[in-house]
Amino acid sequence: MFESLTEKFNSVFRSLSGRGRITEANISDAMREVRKALLEADVSYNVVKKFCKDVTQAALGAEVIKSLHPGQVMVKIVNEELTKLMGPVDTRIYYVSPGPTVIMLAGLQGCGKTTTAAKLGKYILANGRKPLLVADDLQRPAAVQQLIVLGEQTNIDVYSEDSKDSVRVAKNAIKHARAGSYDVVILDTAGRLHIDEDMMGEIANVAKAVTPHQIYLVCDAMTGQDAVNSAKEFNERLELDGVILTKLDGDARGGAALSVKAVTGKPIKFIGIGEKLDKIEEFHPDRMAGRILGMGDVVTLVEKAQEHFEAEEAAKLQQKMAKGSFGFDDFLKQMQAVKKMGGVKDLMKMMPGMGGQLDDLDLDGAELGQMEAIVYSMTHRERREPDLIESSRRRRIAAGAGVEVQDVSSLVKTFKRSRDMLKALSGGSFGRLGNLLKGGLNMGAMSQMMSSGKKIKQRSKRKRIIKRRGKIKRR
Repeated sequence: MFESLTEKFNSVFRSLSGRGRITEANISDAMREVRKALLEADVSYNVVKKFCKDVTQAALGAEVIKSLHPGQVMVKIVNEELTKLMGPVDTRIYYVSPGPTVIMLAGLQGCGKTTTAAKLGKYILANGRKPLLVADDLQRPAAVQQLIVLGEQTNIDVYSEDSKDSVRVAKNAIKHARAGSYDVVILDTAGRLHIDEDMMGEIANVAKAVTPHQIYLVCDAMTGQDAVNSAKEFNERLELDGVILTKLDGDARGGAALSVKAVTGKPIKFIGIGEKLDKIEEFHPDRMAGRILGMGDVVTLVEKAQEHFEAEEAAKLQQKMAKGSFGFDDFLKQMQAVKKMGGVKDLMKMMPGMGGQLDDLDLDGAELGQMEAIVYSMTHRERREPDLIESSRRRRIAAGAGVEVQDVSSLVKTFKRSRDMLKALSGGSFGRLGNLLKGGLNMGAMSQMMSSGKKIKQRSKRKRIIKRRGKIKRR
């Protein structure tokens, strides 16, 4: 979501990289561009004004170390100020004892509140607690049924009633939670298309009746400054404890993420990064600042790798990489794990310096299916020993997968090159990046393989165009 902002920040840093030192004049020029970039990203004007002032003061007081260029010093300063702007880190859910802990979700209609309730429930369930979802949005048609369906998908119980009294439903749900020994109650409340007295009155009545331990405001990041304005109004009427930003994977300009903490004074607890019910992350300001500045987010990448790779399986893959015996079956396992982790493109954005190189790549589309078809058309021996795949075998594999022979050749050639690279890297010491290799995940190799898949897709597209033109000519 921050691609445009990242590009503009990097342009500012490049303009400073050729300067010998930081001066008031070149800081002023840089801040003019930063101010413009932030305003275009829909960041609150007052937030932009203070941010630029803080960066300027820090930059003028900074000494340029001989080993660093002014541009590098500015990256460090902007990174620190962005982290301060969005921080501090506060991702804890404060559980009470005895339970249940009552969490109330508030927000406008369409912000993703009901889906967020299910995502939060799944997150809490994964952390060893027993949650109960409460369908207390009695205004939006089908909201109750939607939460029931989401509860079935996440294996979380849902409390609902055939009623129009949201206070009564909330009270009865908490009684039910106590009787059923639930640890957490998540109330999905009603919203409107805009803030009005009826909605605020209803939410305030529910909050007064059940006195929730925590109230989280759910904001749609794609609405930009509107999300910040609604957050400010909700905060004035309710005792908010935090904010959950949704749809951060969409075509948003980023203003909400950079403004909401400064405007409300409440921490961003979680972010929604996709439609699937596991696409919720704890919010870490330092990691988000790194993503905005194109520095990647290796910590989150390592955490995702550790979550989706079994330790025993990872050790086996590491041994195969070191020996150079990594086969197509191993590649398929990597591909499937990467799909679960969010797709190659999303993961490579977390690699330092990789984000800007992915604009023209569609790494998560139909080409993955074509690559899998090629691998599944191989015999078990061919998958284990790719060097066996000569011309006649490639023709057979291509026929089985419904692709061109050159598609198979391209995939096999790229695979061998990636395998050699894995062998060379797997024995090295690369800190956190080394952990990815030890976890059986190598994004550089995966990106090469995906590039091969992209070529297959492009050839298939050209084939369809030629075929279509042929039909037109015959007519």
